[in-house]
Amino acid sequence: MPSNASGRSDKNDAPPLPEPLRVPVADSHTHLDMQAGTVAEGLAKAASVGVTTVVQVGCDLAGSRWATEAAAAHDAVHATVALHPNEAPRIVHGDPGGTSQPPRAGGGRPRQGAREPGGDAALDEALAEIDRLAALPQVKGVGETGLDHFRTGPEGREAQERSFRAHIEIAKRHGKTLVIHDRDAHADVLRVLKEEGAPERTVFHCYSGDAEMAGICASAGYYMSFAGNVTFKNAQNLRDALAVAPRELILVETDAPFLTPAPYRGRPNAPYLIPVTVRAMAAVRGVDEDTLATALAANTARAFGY
Repeated sequence: MPSNASGRSDKNDAPPLPEPLRVPVADSHTHLDMQAGTVAEGLAKAASVGVTTVVQVGCDLAGSRWATEAAAAHDAVHATVALHPNEAPRIVHGDPGGTSQPPRAGGGRPRQGAREPGGDAALDEALAEIDRLAALPQVKGVGETGLDHFRTGPEGREAQERSFRAHIEIAKRHGKTLVIHDRDAHADVLRVLKEEGAPERTVFHCYSGDAEMAGICASAGYYMSFAGNVTFKNAQNLRDALAVAPRELILVETDAPFLTPAPYRGRPNAPYLIPVTVRAMAAVRGVDEDTLATALAANTARAFGY
């Protein structure tokens, strides 16, 4: 039913349910705590279109604790825990501009406000809590961590890199998957991974590189997870990368409530929209959706060890 008298859909309206996938897949990266409705409702809606598993990603201490609780309560949810790259300088410098995420929607957790500077000791304390959470059995990954040169300026990069290196060590020590946030920082992310030695399983969430970088990731065995922005008109670099990435190293994600695929860009994203992205990815790869979905399901289970 139209949301207003003109018959146009409001930008805040949830997109309609897509046609279900015949082969179930997983959403390899989502933020249920920022989405409207309850976790159970979101999972049921996703399952109704063939998205039967989600990886709930932590971005700060509160979100990481929330992720572990959600995963403990729901068999379809696996958790990752971390300090987002923009969270590290916020802890150290008390920088409100370094906030990693917008306010929480629906039944999610509240956003934390700007902090007083905490210094390196505060970052160490937060990392120790991530380390503790990473040991929990329902936690399959450490992330999203990495580097973000878009939102954090030069003054915050030292804290970001120190946090990133610590997360790599935590992931390796606990045998968990490393989930990377890489925004405008490709060379530095690859450099730190090489210097520290990447964990056995490493995922570039919301892959944002080009075909050349996809070759580098493939040679290192890194997984590349594609989100709804692979459908955007201005994202030919992502489609070029998807076209050459090895089938066994590609994943699909929503990063919901962000990066809603076309033609619903700008409206709220959620795991149930994964089929839209899967079909777009299948078209880029030149394969049928069942073949791609079968690979995506197997790849995600292997990437996160579930």
